[in-house]
Amino acid sequence: MTLYDKLMNWPTPEIRQDLSARDTMLYALGVGLGADPLDERQLRFVYEKNLVALPTMAVVLAYPGFWMGDPAVGVNWKKILHGEQGIVIHKPIPASGRLIGRSRVTQIVDKGADKGAIVFSDRDILMEETGEKIATLTGASFLRGDGGHGGGDARWTQPAPEPHALPARAPDVVCDLPTLPQAALIYRLSGDYNPLHAEPAVAVAGGFKAPILHGLCTLGVAGHAILRAMCDYDPTRLKSLKLRFSSPVYPGETIRTEMWKDGGVVSFRARVVERDVVVLNNGHATVA
Repeated sequence: MTLYDKLMNWPTPEIRQDLSARDTMLYALGVGLGADPLDERQLRFVYEKNLVALPTMAVVLAYPGFWMGDPAVGVNWKKILHGEQGIVIHKPIPASGRLIGRSRVTQIVDKGADKGAIVFSDRDILMEETGEKIATLTGASFLRGDGGHGGGDARWTQPAPEPHALPARAPDVVCDLPTLPQAALIYRLSGDYNPLHAEPAVAVAGGFKAPILHGLCTLGVAGHAILRAMCDYDPTRLKSLKLRFSSPVYPGETIRTEMWKDGGVVSFRARVVERDVVVLNNGHATVA
């Protein structure tokens, strides 16, 4: 069996999660909600009275873990990068409840021996009691060290989907949101304990000057900006979101989300103000 056949058929376990109100509040605090404790629009995401969940919290729900790090899979996990992430919201994310996560690999694109491969995957999040699907997550991982394993098989050489093109005009709305110096230490408590985001020595060994913010935390900050600027903090209005990760963020930096609105479509990208570096790109969201 080739590596790619193994990836396509890997038995990713079904995950069950008891989501608590505490989990919901902790996630919201991790992506910066509650920065203004007097803003009651933010307070409803971080306070148990009339608690509601952020739509972007879907990314941390019923997560199967870093299964590609299992030596039996056979990929060079140290050279894996999170390339893309998408969220489709089918029902409002609950503030608490028993959830099921079902993950699968959907496509592999072999870019060549010296160019790596892209693994696309989906995860459905369902309410255990009713079987209702509340969200579908789509992701792409860039395997920098595992190109060329497809052996020219046509299944693995299909082109990757084109990214969403941003409008050529100036952004319609810009939203600056600062991150805390300890943002990664808070966000990791939502389930991603990769030491790259906590230990200075690990970060330096990985080529960074300091621990970096989780890419999915940066996504959450951009989601907050869209919720604030385009949805008046109504989480039921954000229906989907998809983006590409382009550069890391260091905790304490300010994330500027630039948005273009065309009907129910919001195109967006995010950059770090202090370094003028684009960190999220080709963003596409739909709002009601």
